[in-house]
Amino acid sequence: MRGLRKRLKRWLHLGHRWLGIATGLFVVAWFASGLVMLTVGFPVLTQAERVAASGPLRLDAVRLTPQAALERSGASAFPDTLTLAMRGPEPAYWITQGDGRRLALSAATGAPFPPLTAESAAALAATHPLARRVADLGPVTRDQWTVTARYDPLRPFRRVALGDVAGTELYLSVATGELALDTTRTERVWNWAGSVLHWVYLTPLRARAGLWQDVVLWISGITLAGAASGYALGFVRLMRGRLTPYRGFAAWHHLAGVAGGLVVVTFLFSGWLSMNPRGWFGPRAPDAAMRAAYAGQAAPVFPLGLDDLAGAPAGSVALDLAWIGGRPVVVAAGPGGTAACCGTVPAPATILAAAGAMLPGARLGAVTRLTAPDAYWYDRHGAPPLPTLRLAFDDPAGTWFHIDPATGAILGRTDRSGRANRWLFDALHTLDAGPLAQNPAARLTVIVAFSALGLVIAASGTVLGWRRLRRA
Repeated sequence: MRGLRKRLKRWLHLGHRWLGIATGLFVVAWFASGLVMLTVGFPVLTQAERVAASGPLRLDAVRLTPQAALERSGASAFPDTLTLAMRGPEPAYWITQGDGRRLALSAATGAPFPPLTAESAAALAATHPLARRVADLGPVTRDQWTVTARYDPLRPFRRVALGDVAGTELYLSVATGELALDTTRTERVWNWAGSVLHWVYLTPLRARAGLWQDVVLWISGITLAGAASGYALGFVRLMRGRLTPYRGFAAWHHLAGVAGGLVVVTFLFSGWLSMNPRGWFGPRAPDAAMRAAYAGQAAPVFPLGLDDLAGAPAGSVALDLAWIGGRPVVVAAGPGGTAACCGTVPAPATILAAAGAMLPGARLGAVTRLTAPDAYWYDRHGAPPLPTLRLAFDDPAGTWFHIDPATGAILGRTDRSGRANRWLFDALHTLDAGPLAQNPAARLTVIVAFSALGLVIAASGTVLGWRRLRRA
């Protein structure tokens, strides 16, 4: 047994040494870039930015009814989205087909808009409230900020600079003129040291989603093995009766590893899980079949006319036209938020019946009206939509839906695996749990302190690994 323990200890030491040499720089990069991400997030077009970028909807200029727009689009089924909003100075119907294809029709003439040119892209961008000295920067099919598949239906783009103080650049879909993304100079610069580094978001790699996921899973998995072996080895060394048998960087690495090794292991493990290995965690949104069942009406028809839409609240920038439980619904979006309008507010019974259709054979077990965030309905970047209905079903997956009672919009979907992921990732990786979840300043302080400890461990280990390689 003594010989076996000696061999195991030897293999543990060698494993930690060489795994650390191979992956130490990744750990340094992850902790350093994570600190950057605390203040600068990856560029994304938020709903608030979308509303701010669009002018008030000119219903007086609309001549085409929703039904006529559907007929002009040639849709064989009701589209995934049908929105009436401004396209520069002109109202337009924005249509997303079931296969993801986008179409924009003039709500004044019914004609589709021609593809964007440099001149028309600049003219469209000039209507943005932040526009100062607009300049077209040329066509873009895929770049660092539009690398993910979510942008595929909108490609290619024209990138346009607004010339404002923040250095804002817009990505406009060539096919429709739709605003897909905006970025600022701060986001573009700092994300190279933040999200791009943290997520290994190199464009040629990230463009191939499956390969990118495999690469990150393997790198983080090997790194996790190195950290776990080091944490175990640190306690083995303590059993010699001295605080540490090492000196210099080795002593720093040993003592910091014992004190904060669990932090490193926890961060690496939860980060590895964030890649959803083997699809362990369920989806966060309803699939196409669920959305169709919730709508309760698939034909390309919408019965409300222009007189009905005239009842939209003043200042609305967009009207989303949809079906819920076989009933037409119009949701107005504006600076004050979203709300059903035009006499189409969905009744609670309609919402519950439509939700039940998404899971045929399952029983609705509980309906909870949330008026404050809780452990499963929250937003790390602000307050989540409230009030919200939580509908819990007794299907094998234990599915919950969160639905906006004012509009009937499905805000989220989660099952048991997703609720487990809430604790395995959010609680462990972002410390968004317990008292820290209610105190953002305290949570930020703890994350910075833990990250600093992780940097000491990783940086000292990297120095030791470099010295070992030089001797070798």
